[in-house]
Formats: sequence, structure tokens, C-alpha cells
Amino acid sequence: MDSTFLIIPGYGGSGPEHWQSRWQALDPRFRRVEQRDWWNPDCGEWVETLERAVAASGPHTVLVAHSLGCGLVAHWAAQTRQPIRAAMLVAPPDPEGPAAELNIQGFVPVPDLPLAFPSLVVASSDDPYSSLEHARSAATRWGSRWHNLGARGHINSESGLENWAEGRALLASLLE
Repeated sequence: MDSTFLIIPGYGGSGPEHWQSRWQALDPRFRRVEQRDWWNPDCGEWVETLERAVAASGPHTVLVAHSLGCGLVAHWAAQTRQPIRAAMLVAPPDPEGPAAELNIQGFVPVPDLPLAFPSLVVASSDDPYSSLEHARSAATRWGSRWHNLGARGHINSESGLENWAEGRALLASLLE
């Protein structure tokens, strides 16, 4: 069973040095879900875009979300009937914390429903957009496995992860 991986960036998209962009460049099974506007996220529009991408990708799809992309997956999962294989949710922000200052429309409240597919939440102990408590609580509400990466900031390009081999190992562990 060969999977397709859909990269789901958060606010602002993921630049060329972000681990999501690096994974996409290194492996043709990774495809990015392109949103119309990365700087003015509208939850309803983003959910529709993700729904179309998953429909085109099929039931063996694995979602690889970062930051606001994690909230997007939760909103999408609460509405969709499409099955997927799994989701890795990295650095879910607290949309009522510092992320609330960003122009994000419709992402609050984040659904509290258990996800209908295996999932893993990966968080950092010094994420400026979320506390470990918030991320662990999201993992519990979503029925996700949990991994504390330690002090790695927002787990983005500024975190110095480059190709983030540990992240690929975490993704592999989710799919085993």
C-alpha cells in the first residue's frame, strides 16, 4: 500500500527552507495543498481546498500538517466523509493565544472531536504560538499519539531542522 503525502502548511505557507518544502523536494510522493491566500486564511475556503485535494489523492492519503494546518485538519475531519490513512500534526498553535493576533478567519473554536484516523501530534516545549499543555490537550481531544520534541521553537525553518530526519522517523512510526 503506497501512500500519497499531502503537505499542509500553515499561516504564510512554508518557505523553501522549511522541512515541509524540503520533504516535498526530496520525495515525489509529497505534494503540497496550495491555498489561494496564505496570509489571510479563511477556514471554510481552506477546508474546501483540502477536501478537493484529499478526494483527488484517495484513501491512502497521509496528511502532514504544520501550525495552522493542524487546525485545518481538525476542521476538515469534523466535516468530511473521506477516509485517509493518517495525519501527522506538527506544532498546533493555540488560536486563542498569540496566534489570535494573525488574520485567521473561522478557525476558532477548534473541533474537539476524536479524529477518525490514526494521528500524531508533535510539539515543542518553547513554541511561541502554543504551550505544551495546549498541544497535549489537542492530542488528547483528537485521540492522537503525542510527542514532545523538546525546545525546537515553532518547528519551522527558524528551528534549524533542515531535512528533519527525526520528523521522517516520527512519520514512519505513525504509519507502522
